[in-house]
Amino acid sequence: MAVEPLDLTLELAPRSRFEVVELRSRFRAEHDALAAYPRCLYWSAHTTAGFLDRSISHRLRPAGVPPYVDAFRTMFPEGAGYEHDQLERRLDLDAGQRAVEPRNADSHLAFIAGGLRSCVTHPNRPDEAVCFVELDGVSSGRPRRRQTRVIGFTTETTVERVRLAVPVSSHPIDSINLKDPRLGLLEQLADLVRRSGAARGRLVLTLGDGERHSGLTVNEFETLLMQYDLAEVLRNPLRFAAEKSRHALANLRAVPGKARDYAKYDFVRVLNSGLDSLGLRGSVVERLLARTLAVPAARFFRMQRSISLLVATRPDGSVGFVEGPYQSPILVQWRRAPRETRTLEATLTELR
Repeated sequence: MAVEPLDLTLELAPRSRFEVVELRSRFRAEHDALAAYPRCLYWSAHTTAGFLDRSISHRLRPAGVPPYVDAFRTMFPEGAGYEHDQLERRLDLDAGQRAVEPRNADSHLAFIAGGLRSCVTHPNRPDEAVCFVELDGVSSGRPRRRQTRVIGFTTETTVERVRLAVPVSSHPIDSINLKDPRLGLLEQLADLVRRSGAARGRLVLTLGDGERHSGLTVNEFETLLMQYDLAEVLRNPLRFAAEKSRHALANLRAVPGKARDYAKYDFVRVLNSGLDSLGLRGSVVERLLARTLAVPAARFFRMQRSISLLVATRPDGSVGFVEGPYQSPILVQWRRAPRETRTLEATLTELR
């Protein structure tokens, strides 16, 4: 007789702004309770803290995760003139929220560019590390409350697949909030979940086979972040690293072109230093980053072709999509779609 899936909530108190937490060792007792299950699903409620795809994290091993993520943190330095951090321009915030809102555009961009995910599955093996990557864990000297969810399960079966057409603009660089009620996509998918009767599972959204120059992520769909900061990165991936270098070299009267050269140099220097310190020169980490950080943007980002949305019991007791307060599934494109439409395949699975 199959064992009913076990659903646990884990709470973390970050120790620094950037931190990589190996969840098996941090939550040993909870993972002992999950020992009967061959697989686990991990979910993060956040947009600046999550997981690398299992295929990447398995190749990197725990020691390789920090230098890999540090490469993207170097691309997006803290306080590099991001529009998202101009809190006085944020129409989504009231006066009280502006007083406590972190300036964390760099963390959002590193999450997106580094291919971090909010929902992943792992084999449940004692030697299989599960790394929770924290990019914005401390704000104004205070640790932020971080919450993850882990579900132990035996099998994952496909319930249904549907194809979706997503209208996109004629702009070559654009971001589309798939939660936008005008699209009607999430309502259609929520109805699919209700009709299926699945108690726990995933809704996997995947770009159609013919789709190019586009990617998917789960993050905060805030106008200044998506329409300005992310768009700038897609046009020029080292835009903000150059901005930081320009300020640092102001006394040398560095011009924008030189600032960009310094940014490239600094980026490579920091990356190589990290690889050397961990004995990873020539390793899978370096090879992964070499491929990941090639230009243009289509190869620069590790933005995924698929994302997973958790289907489970929500705080009100109903079953449906479980999402953090600021999470949205987002489609990003960096070249115009031929017919101003992109195709997604949605696969609903059930965990048992």
